[in-house]
Parts: sequence; structure tokens; C-alpha cells
Amino acid sequence: VLIVRDTRESGEMLQAALAAGVSAAGGDALLGGVLPTPAAPLLIGRYGFDLAAVLSASHNPYQDNGIKFFAGDGYKLSDATELAIEAELERVGVLAPVDGERQQAAPRVQRAAAAGEAKAIGHVRELRGAPEDYLRELHVRFAELDLSGIRVLLDCANGATYQVAPEIFRRLGAEVAVLADAPDGRNINAGCGSTHIEALAERVVAEGHAIGFAFDGDGDRMLAVDRNGVSVDGDELMALATLHLRDSGRLSGNGVAVTVMTNYGFHAAMEREGVQVAITQVGDRYVLEELRARGWSLGGEQSGHIIDMGFNRTGDGIASALLTMEALSGADLSERHAMHKLPQRLVNVRVRDRGGLERSQELAAAIGAAEQELAGRGRVLVRPSGTEPLVRVMVEAPTEQEAQELCGRLVALVERELA
Repeated sequence: VLIVRDTRESGEMLQAALAAGVSAAGGDALLGGVLPTPAAPLLIGRYGFDLAAVLSASHNPYQDNGIKFFAGDGYKLSDATELAIEAELERVGVLAPVDGERQQAAPRVQRAAAAGEAKAIGHVRELRGAPEDYLRELHVRFAELDLSGIRVLLDCANGATYQVAPEIFRRLGAEVAVLADAPDGRNINAGCGSTHIEALAERVVAEGHAIGFAFDGDGDRMLAVDRNGVSVDGDELMALATLHLRDSGRLSGNGVAVTVMTNYGFHAAMEREGVQVAITQVGDRYVLEELRARGWSLGGEQSGHIIDMGFNRTGDGIASALLTMEALSGADLSERHAMHKLPQRLVNVRVRDRGGLERSQELAAAIGAAEQELAGRGRVLVRPSGTEPLVRVMVEAPTEQEAQELCGRLVALVERELA
């Protein structure tokens, strides 16, 4: 079992606990150290590991941490498998929600462990050279990419990319400057990275860099900034990558998978270019499922998760940045526009009952009228949050004023009906 982590202060503790559990169950734990999440499936493929565990909470603050599992085929575990694991933890008492029950959980766990008949205790070893293995995979994929003389600024979010991202760009010839590359366990994503791209934009302009890339804490997503300090989101980067791969004969199925949040301008651009577009619910997991079902290679989200199955089986921020440079082929990002991004207005409305959205005939009629008003020019999306008591109202229109006015009318109606 491979174990890698990001730079959170809780990472070493969780790594030790997980390694102890793997060893106690008879498995061998291989410690890869601090590495981006997308290194895990690549290392699985290289060494034939049965499982990989990534300790990270992605773009969340340092106080949070979590765990992602990749199976022996390099794909994340399915929802069903993760639910089965959680159900088993609840059965033995590890996830008991009440303090009183939690105090009684230890004997149940001990009995469960005693009931197992592990024939031997496994080993815990450091996987030496894991960062170099990941860098080698990147270098092989982008061996023809020459970045000589290009000034690049990287924001590593004080996270898992802080060593490997600058190194691969330097190996490809770029003149690299870096910010947020001094993790202290508590500064991951703190005012930096892909969720705080302002600092990157300011420095790109002030220092005269050609382009900037911001990664999140675990390195599975990326956003860009052009030389003028203008941020370029996942939709625009996806459009650029899609047309590049299509033109070079590497866009499997001549299609791309995106989510319901993808800008209408992307769809319009792909329709003009004759590229098929599949739409999924929000989440890179669902984008990946769609790609596998269709046999396609490229998909992604507005947030900067870009999956290129020709290289990796999950979102890879560093690879996406290099793919962007490959697609630009020496051109300036500020001058390359693969799509026209429509003005977007998004408002989250706190409600009593998310389910009320489906029951309101007045809301259904208003949404239908708004969709008709923007037919062929933009779009309307009104949907409940999957985790919070919110309804998200999004409108994309040819002008900022039209988007704001139409969104305002729908928000007022949602508040009147459901708030």
C-alpha cells in the first residue's frame, strides 16, 4: 500500500497511524512522503501497488485533513466501495457518533482485530525516489516541450507541489520563479494557491512574467494567469486543451466531458468546432465516470480539475499546466482565446427546504421563461446544493447587465418561495 501526503501538520501523524494499521493487518506500507495526489496512480502503475492512500484535504485549510484511496487499477475507489468501508467502520464502532458509544468502541475494535488471523505483520518502508519517479513520468510525457527562455511564475500553495512543480518546469527550460513554496504545516492554501489567485496575478504583472500557474494544496487542480494578470479558469483552459488535442489527433472520441457549471461560451465554442460535449453533475469523480463510459480522454471542471486520460487517471495540476504550455506552442496566453466566456452571475440562496425547488410550480415556470429568454444566447441553472441548505442560481448572458438582472429576478423569487 502506497501512502503519500500533503504538507499539513497532521499529515505525519495520520501517515504513521495508517502505516501501522496496514502493517498490523499483514500488508506492507510504502511511504512516498509529500507528493501531489496525481502521483499516486502513476506510482501504482509503475510499481504495481495494490492500493494507494493520499492524505490530504485538497484546497481546505490546514486544520482539515482527509484520505483518498486509489485502487490497483489507478482509479479512485467507487462511491459504493467507500460507503461499504464506512459501513464496516460504523459496525465495529470506529465511527460511533455518540461519546458514550465511542468510549465502548475500543473493545469492539480489539475483538474485531483479534478475530482476524493475519499470518504475519507487514513492513513499513520509505519509498525512496518517489518524487523523481513522478518527475520522470512528467518529463517523458512532455519530452518535446521546450520552455527555454519563458518566464513562468508558480504558486505552489505551500502544498504538495512545492518541490516537484518548479523542478519539472526548470528541466523543460523555463525561467521559474515561485511563491508559496515554504510549507510550515499550517500555511497550506493560506491566502495562496488556486483558491486565492490574486497574489499570483499581482506578481505576474509586477515582475513581468509571461504566465503564471496556481495549484491547490494537493496538486490535482490548476488555474492560470496571463501576462496582464487576468485569471484563466478551467473552462478556458479546457477549451484550449481540447482544440490542441483534437488538432494533434489525440482527442479520443472527438469529445470532452464537463460539468453543469461549465460556461455557456465553452459549449458554443465546441459546437462551432464540431466537438461533442458530455455534461455531468459537479465533481471530478463524475467527469471521470463519463470519460470511462464513453472511452474519451479529456474532461474537467471550471475549478481547474482537468483530467487527461492519455497521461493520468485523475486530475493533475502540473500536467495540466504543461499541457497548457504545449497547447500555446510559444504563443501568449493573453492572445489565445479558444472560447468567448459569457458573463456569469451566481448567487447562493439559503432556504428552509432544498426539496421545495422541485415542488414549486411558480419557480419552474419562471426558470422555463428565463431559459426561453436566453435560448441560443446563454443559459440558466437553478439547482439545490448537495450538502447545504442552499439553492444556487446561476445565469450566463451576453452582457453583465442582462445576467445580473435576470439572476436578480430569479433570486428574489427563490427567496420568496423557499427562504
